[in-house]
Amino acid sequence: MDDPLPTRDRLLSAAMRLFHQKGYQSTSIADVLREAEANPGSLYHFFPTKQDLLLAVLDRYRTGIGPMLLGPAWKGVEDPIERIFALLARYRALLEQTDCFYGCPIGNLALELHEPDPPVRELLAANFDAWTAAVEGCLAEAQDRPSAGVDRRQLATFVLTTMEGGVMLSRTHRSLEPFDAAVSTLRDYFARLGAVPHPG
Repeated sequence: MDDPLPTRDRLLSAAMRLFHQKGYQSTSIADVLREAEANPGSLYHFFPTKQDLLLAVLDRYRTGIGPMLLGPAWKGVEDPIERIFALLARYRALLEQTDCFYGCPIGNLALELHEPDPPVRELLAANFDAWTAAVEGCLAEAQDRPSAGVDRRQLATFVLTTMEGGVMLSRTHRSLEPFDAAVSTLRDYFARLGAVPHPG
């Protein structure tokens, strides 16, 4: 019976799971081979070094942001501003499902790899840029919400830092309260900018 998933894809999927669960440094090549049910020759054919495997993982996250993250979060959400909060709600749901163990895969790697080599750092940055570009696109689609004069790129970056900080604090405290507080304050800020109705 043919393998339903090509070896390279199995290796990448295994590495994505393990880097997220255990961290990059704590994941060995043997771990990846065992998880992927692959042999060393196959791995080194596609990924000569562990860093090559990491670069491929980061590239898959970058190119897969639509189907892996944005598509599921935005399904059925028409309002562009509410899509931003639906994206944040997606992270909240993942936190809730994992008893606040879940962490943003890119954020985790960025924190773990204190001085990454330039190619790794560039792909980490590209992933964050893709995330902020998606939020910035929502802001552009909303046109005059928020009001004129707001720097959309800066606001999108603020949304990203709110998400990453909220996830980190919720993981640390094993509680959804920090994440909810961060998102609530962000929504209040959006209301002050005229992007959403004021609560109540």
